[in-house]
Amino acid sequence: MAQFMKMFVAMAFTISITVGVISTTTTTATFSLQDPAKDPTPPGAVKIRPSRFLAQKVNEGQGPKARNPNAADHCNKDPEICSSSYYSTGANSTMACCNNKCMDLSADDKNCGACKNKCKFGQTCCRGQCVYVAYDKRHCGECNHRCNLGEFCVYGLCNYA
Repeated sequence: MAQFMKMFVAMAFTISITVGVISTTTTTATFSLQDPAKDPTPPGAVKIRPSRFLAQKVNEGQGPKARNPNAADHCNKDPEICSSSYYSTGANSTMACCNNKCMDLSADDKNCGACKNKCKFGQTCCRGQCVYVAYDKRHCGECNHRCNLGEFCVYGLCNYA
């Protein structure tokens, strides 16, 4: 009989909590539709500006037709554009025109050493060659990080374990 009473009290307690939770109502904010003709904001108060893709940056002394720094670089298969002083740092530049864009053939994983020469999964383009930086002693963990003489490169670390 005592077990029956405990079970009855537990069920009554559970039902009362459930009813209390269900009976509480949540109020939601109602949205009112406004007529744009009756909008209290004057038309001159809202400032409309062009998007950042259409905006041109005005550099000092270059006027309003200055080059947009966010614009795509198109070389139109002209190697002189990519080897100009804007892209390259010296006479031994590795910049080339690939797919109508100037690319650095010494560091780009999709154009490594030549246009459209993609490195395999796990490889990185170092000095124009696709290498596994996890196991290459000349490029251990990153490009141009040599392991000391007699050390091995394992998991991108020299002398691991």
